[in-house]
Parts: sequence; C-alpha cells; structure tokens
Amino acid sequence: MTTEAPWRRLLAEFLGTALLVTAVVGSGIMATTLSPNDTGLQLLENSVATALALGALILIFGPVSGAHFNPVVSAADWFLGRRTRSGLTTRELCGYIAAQSAGAIGGSILANLMFALPAVEWSTKERSAGHLWLGEVVATAGLILLVFALARAGRSLAAPAAVGAYIGAAYWFTSSTSFANPAVTLARAFTDTFAGIDPSSVPAFILAQLGGLLLGVALLLALYPQVDHRADEVHVQHPSADEHAAGVASQTS
Repeated sequence: MTTEAPWRRLLAEFLGTALLVTAVVGSGIMATTLSPNDTGLQLLENSVATALALGALILIFGPVSGAHFNPVVSAADWFLGRRTRSGLTTRELCGYIAAQSAGAIGGSILANLMFALPAVEWSTKERSAGHLWLGEVVATAGLILLVFALARAGRSLAAPAAVGAYIGAAYWFTSSTSFANPAVTLARAFTDTFAGIDPSSVPAFILAQLGGLLLGVALLLALYPQVDHRADEVHVQHPSADEHAAGVASQTS
C-alpha cells in the first residue's frame, strides 16, 4: 500500500467516492433531461459518463490511496493481505469505509444541488427482486476478480481503463445495472432520480454485494494462490524518471 499520510489517503477516498457518485447521479439526471422518452439511451449516457469518470478518478487518486472508492474492494484488500501484513490494517479499513460512505452521500447531495433539486430527496425507485440481487453478486464478484487479478499480474497501470470498462459494461450485462458498491448504493437512496434506489431496497443490495465479495475472494484464492502477497499493489503507480526515459527510448528505437 502507498506510504502517503493517513489523512491524505482518507481525503482521497472521500473525494474520489464523492466525485464518483456525483458522476453517477449527475449523468443520470442529465440523461433523463436530454432523452426523456428513451430509457435505453438514458442508460447508455449514464454508463458512459460513469465509466469515463471512474477511469479518470482512479488516475487522480490512485497514487494516494489506491482509489478503492468501494468498501468491498477495501475489505478484500484487508482480508487478502492479513496473513502477510500487506494491504490495509483493520484500523485503515474502518477509516476507508467511513470516508467512502461519507463521500458517497456527499456526492449524491452535490449532484442534487447542481441540478437545482432538494439536497436530500429519498428515492422512490424500488429495486427489490431476486434476479436483481443475483446481478449484484455477479457484478461485485467480477469487480473483485478484476482488481486483484490486475495486481497479481503486475498490471495495476491498466486499472483505470480496465475498471472503468468493466463497470460501464456491467451496467448492461447485469440485471441490477451494477451498483457493486455498498457506499454508492447507500448514497443513491438520497436522490429520487434516474440513479436512485428506494431506501427499503438498500439492505438487500448490500447483502448481495457482500455475497459477491465472498465469491470473488474465493475465486481469487482458487485462481491466484499467491494473491495475498500482492494485496498491497492495489493502486496506480507512477513510473520513475528512469523508467519513463527507458520507455520513451524503447518506443523511439
């Protein structure tokens, strides 16, 4: 894990999660404004904006905190690194989850205010059905597999594009439109817009995401037995000046 000061890491998680939710909710509001009679186009606009914003946010905050923006990613990082003392400590995990949750709620409120809506308007969009919960299990397990497989293969530099692409695609191939994030799920209850979820639907969604976390971790341990030795690499690193120069030289030779 990055050696940045703890407060910087928590601030990065707070800001990154806040801006991610702002992108999710804000693009949903804009989509319904621009394409009021076409739900498919609304989802396309929402998913593209979210995927691009997520990739950019990982680039911005990854070198500071690892750009988890998601309690299940942080929990997996803690669990996989506990034996080798890599990844997050228990105290850091609690801090990350608190920062992510607070940031997510703040991002939802910010999006509402930017579009001249009440700061908090509880969603009335019920999302309560077994097939939706199954979609959340699949979306979350896939995300965990992707993030830690990239770390295991030493390809964390691909995370911004890969994670953004996965979330954008999962909007379409999962029945739930891929929340895959307990903090984001909670925050989306604060907005009665396209991206919202009724507060009564939130607990089951979060339980399904925790199920996806367990499934994802189990599959990781089966596919990558040494993944716990790379848990601390779930972040985006900047190449050193020498590495950059070597890369430029190899491209021009």
